Amino acid sequence: MSYSSARLFDRSTPPHIFTLVLLAGVSAMNMSIFLPSLPVMTEAFDTDYAIMQLSISLYLACTAALQIIIGPLSDRYGRRPVVLGALAIFALASLGCFFATTIEAFLTFRMIGASVAVGMVISRAIVRDVVPMAEAASTIGYVTMGMSLVPMFAPTVGGFIDELFGWRAIFLFTLAFGAGLAVLCWADQGETNTAKSVSFTAQFSDYPELFTSPRFWGYALSAAFASGAFFAFLGGSPYVASVVYDLPPTTTRYLFGIPAIGYFIGNLISGRASVRVGVNRMILIGCALLVFGMAASLIVTAMGYGSAFTFFAFCTFVGLGNGMVLPNATAGLLSVRPHLAGTASGVGGAIMIGGGAALAALAGALLERGNGSYPLQWVMLISVIFSLVSIMLVLRREARIATA
Repeated sequence: MSYSSARLFDRSTPPHIFTLVLLAGVSAMNMSIFLPSLPVMTEAFDTDYAIMQLSISLYLACTAALQIIIGPLSDRYGRRPVVLGALAIFALASLGCFFATTIEAFLTFRMIGASVAVGMVISRAIVRDVVPMAEAASTIGYVTMGMSLVPMFAPTVGGFIDELFGWRAIFLFTLAFGAGLAVLCWADQGETNTAKSVSFTAQFSDYPELFTSPRFWGYALSAAFASGAFFAFLGGSPYVASVVYDLPPTTTRYLFGIPAIGYFIGNLISGRASVRVGVNRMILIGCALLVFGMAASLIVTAMGYGSAFTFFAFCTFVGLGNGMVLPNATAGLLSVRPHLAGTASGVGGAIMIGGGAALAALAGALLERGNGSYPLQWVMLISVIFSLVSIMLVLRREARIATA
């Protein structure tokens, strides 16, 4: 099979790239669509912002845990049934969020809704099922380029829904989106896992083969620390916008989309250049852009020129760098052990999202202690420096192997 043969609504071929874009994007949508409403929801549930922010950090933690399970499940039973089951659960969880009357109930249904993380894991595994490593980076780049449009528009859509119908209506929208996507996947998603594992025991016996690979850890940690800066942004930017810079929700819903512009461009570059430039060099360039952007953001703020505009403008580099790092690091970690592509996608995603959850929670906790936007900027800078170090260790190891 190859992506040149994919036809929409034909289950005898791989799922169409349009389906993969929506499948990869639904989790990003569920993450960001309600961000402009966080202050309103905090008041509605009569709670603190730090508690309300758990709807992000706990969601990410559950997403990380689920990815460990989703990968092996899809290797054992196939990509298609896992996708359809998870989307059904997500739709029901959205309905639960709509009816929730307490913060405890809302957070519970938000955690259940993390089942939609299946989209990120399976879309990557499907691509690796069909195409080789370098081409996989390019194809994943195009998929995530389309996916990047989702967080670009989701906060704006959520803000309009909130203004017109109230914040609860946002979760009716996610219910409809999840149900519609389930129907699309049922009609279009052909099974691409043609070498299903015999049992979970056999899969787990292969884990040491994956976990003892330095290249797997290098790619996984580079992706984790790069995306960690973005998740820290998700966790801390609502506070920075509303408290530090006193911006209204009508303004912040547009600012949240700024990193997505950079992410779109970065994925476009990955789609066009990964095969020619190479996976490792693309990751290295992306990490360098991440470090430059966050270091410049801190320097400008320290010089007294910090503002909402400069803060969000420099976060464009977070999107740009991630758009170059993530598709290529993902293709790299999936190709370390191709027969464990689903498991590697799940474990790699768990490392990435789990680290993001920790950084999002850390950013929220540090911001409430004061000092303006500095805590968030420092967390993001340190995270991307570790991402750069991780890929440099991969390059160093490959250089040693080449000269051995």
